Amino acid sequence: MRIKRGGPVVAGLALSLGAVAACGTGGGSGDAAQPPTAGATSPAGAEQQRSAPSEASPLDGKVIVIDPGHNGGNADAPAEINKQVKIGNGSKACDTTGTSTDDGYTEHAFNWDVSKRLEKALEAEGAEVTLTRDNDEGVGPCITERAAIANELKADASLSVHADGTSASGHGFHIIAPKAIERNAEMAPASRELGTALRDAYKDGTGIPYSNYLGKQGMDFRDDLGGLNMSTVPKVFLEAGNMRNPGDAAKMTDAKFRERIATSLAQGFETYFS
Repeated sequence: MRIKRGGPVVAGLALSLGAVAACGTGGGSGDAAQPPTAGATSPAGAEQQRSAPSEASPLDGKVIVIDPGHNGGNADAPAEINKQVKIGNGSKACDTTGTSTDDGYTEHAFNWDVSKRLEKALEAEGAEVTLTRDNDEGVGPCITERAAIANELKADASLSVHADGTSASGHGFHIIAPKAIERNAEMAPASRELGTALRDAYKDGTGIPYSNYLGKQGMDFRDDLGGLNMSTVPKVFLEAGNMRNPGDAAKMTDAKFRERIATSLAQGFETYFS
């Protein structure tokens, strides 16, 4: 799996101090003021240098893994995605096909689009971002492999991007954070902090309300997801909305709104690392 390196954002304030000749004042002397000595800094320039803020991003150099849920070829490979894998406290299918809107916009396509937009936003702030799959046409990888990618990179944080598919009356988003099992117990507290930061930024940035059918205050805690159980780095899932709800679906099928989703999530990562 490739690792895409984002260039750190280094911002500074360049000061150009040249010699400035002042016009002569009254008295008719016509003498110009002498230019400052080479290398000297005027009092105003010195003050500007002292007060220039550092603009280094909290994301600079952070290793972040984004996991776009499912994949475009999963539906054509039932034998592969249905094979059982160990998830730390039992077994589960390697992967699933995901859901879609009533109009046929697939969850795997939504997940991929948001993840690519988020990758770009994070890299612009200096993060080193890896996606768990290279395109939206393949199969898998298995949920355990997705977790392993972040573990092997010793990622500072990881997010699995999803959308839900339940009764049309259900609407809103929620974050899924891990219940601690033996394998992930060490990272569970940090995962909850990550989940809280992403939840708050997502709600503020998108205006989508908390889920009215799962979780409490936009947070749900589970120990049956291999992607969380097998993670040894801080990780959460986003269920960005219910694709079967007309209102949620209208937002998720809008490219401009997906950009808004990505921007909001990037802000959540920035808050977490701050």
